[in-house]
Amino acid sequence: MSEQTNRAGGGESTSGQSVPKSKFRQESEQAKINKSKLRMEKRGEKLDAARERLAKQKPLKKPGPIKRVGRAAGRGVHGFVHGKIYEAEHENVGVEGAHRAELAGEFVLRHGTRFVKKRIRTAPARAVRKAEAKSIRATADYHFRMAAQKHPELHKNAVSRFWQKRRLKKQYQKQVREAAKQGAKVTEKAAVTVEKVARAAAGFVKRHPVGTLIALACVLLLFVMQSCMSSMLSLGNGLVVAVGASTYVSEDADMLGAEAAYAGMEAELQDYLDSYELTHDYDEYHYDLDEIQHDPYVLISMISALHEGAWTLDEVRGTLQTLFDRQYILTEDVVTERRYYIETDTWTETDPVTGETTTHSESYRVYYDYYICTVTLENFNLSHVPIYIMGEEQLSRYALYMATLGNRPDLFPQSAYIGKYITNGPTLHDVPEAYLADETFAAILTEAERYIGYPYVWGGYNPSTSFDCSGYVSWVINHSGWDVGRLGAQGLYNICTRTASPRPGDLVFFVGTYDTPGVSHVGIYVRDGWMLHCGDPIGYANLDTSYWQSHLYAYGRLP
Repeated sequence: MSEQTNRAGGGESTSGQSVPKSKFRQESEQAKINKSKLRMEKRGEKLDAARERLAKQKPLKKPGPIKRVGRAAGRGVHGFVHGKIYEAEHENVGVEGAHRAELAGEFVLRHGTRFVKKRIRTAPARAVRKAEAKSIRATADYHFRMAAQKHPELHKNAVSRFWQKRRLKKQYQKQVREAAKQGAKVTEKAAVTVEKVARAAAGFVKRHPVGTLIALACVLLLFVMQSCMSSMLSLGNGLVVAVGASTYVSEDADMLGAEAAYAGMEAELQDYLDSYELTHDYDEYHYDLDEIQHDPYVLISMISALHEGAWTLDEVRGTLQTLFDRQYILTEDVVTERRYYIETDTWTETDPVTGETTTHSESYRVYYDYYICTVTLENFNLSHVPIYIMGEEQLSRYALYMATLGNRPDLFPQSAYIGKYITNGPTLHDVPEAYLADETFAAILTEAERYIGYPYVWGGYNPSTSFDCSGYVSWVINHSGWDVGRLGAQGLYNICTRTASPRPGDLVFFVGTYDTPGVSHVGIYVRDGWMLHCGDPIGYANLDTSYWQSHLYAYGRLP
């Protein structure tokens, strides 16, 4: 990866020439970022506590298969994008705040005389809900401040960032403990006062019942409206962060320039191969060449993930060369053979006595070196490269960009991904309700349908990085009662028992879907000639098509 320019220490004068910023200005900007990050860490701790409370609630009844498929399809890429945001921000519970406000209003109507007392006792719960909304805003503020700087903090390595986060976490935990102690004291004092207030309120209600109901209705209306506005603000901030995190932020000129530069490198490689025999002096040539091609969205998503957002063409030239060298592997193998040809010398002799002329000849071998050149070009497929050069965080960012195509389908309209993700989307299928009587299959299908619409990422193995075919199946069965680890397609086949009578929940295997020995693809059989698999994107597929029938290898039953 090419080194990015640190932009925090430079500015522009009115004349257009770059002038250095003062030390005070640098420290001021850094202090703002640190302060924003501290707020985000503090609010995140409160969100963790809220999530624990939500997890203890009784789960809702699972929907039927048709509703479940519709919901999964509705999520698709949209669900994947927001899933990534929720991982970074925990969960948006603003809607829960509105719901709880409604419940509080009903409680007030049923217990008018205890309204004031209840409000004071539930003050800590309301404070938690407010903190949840503030956490969303603080997180969005932090992301936008970082984006405004247009660079990561490269002077800090991973170890220093880790310890910085630990210090912030400990500092916040200390403040939470101190706040809890202060809150306990305040609550104790409020409990004494509330008894007096409650008695006075009860007397007033008895004397003025109609006026009390009208006043309570007005308070309830205002309270619900306030909660709804808070929820809308939280959702709005979450949406802004979601769009920002999945959108290419570099200038169009730089992105189009990077694509053109990479295409230019491919053109040079093609010209080199086309004129190979003119520029080399061998006796015999053999060629084994893959097609030279790449998808521009894969390229731009990789660069954006590696450079963590905004970049310029000059900053990524080194990255372009690295990716090119990873994708195209050119091998020139020259073999020298010792060969010979037969040469014959002839001459005549004349007898001096008789004058007779005699012709003589002699043959012999002439040895020489014979050069045979074999030229091999392997296109490793650019979309297979990320798993080898990216950590999980970068791979997750790459998957996020690919899920939305950077929210720029207009950038490269000729890309095949436009049809896969934008125009068509995943293939859907309704699984009959009767098949779900099998609890094992119901568990598999429920887990598998959660990821419909997720992008195909070579080597992906969890929802954060998205999946490839075997990573997807491994994840689903590991979360449906098995524990097989992360297996490839061949590994999954090896643990299965081959069957000629497949039933829902069995696996279906294919060969020859790409250049690899053995089993190359795997899906989950759902009966009636359909499977659910990690295609591009994840979705259903009809096994009766000519393509899948030509590559079908076997059905397997999990142990």
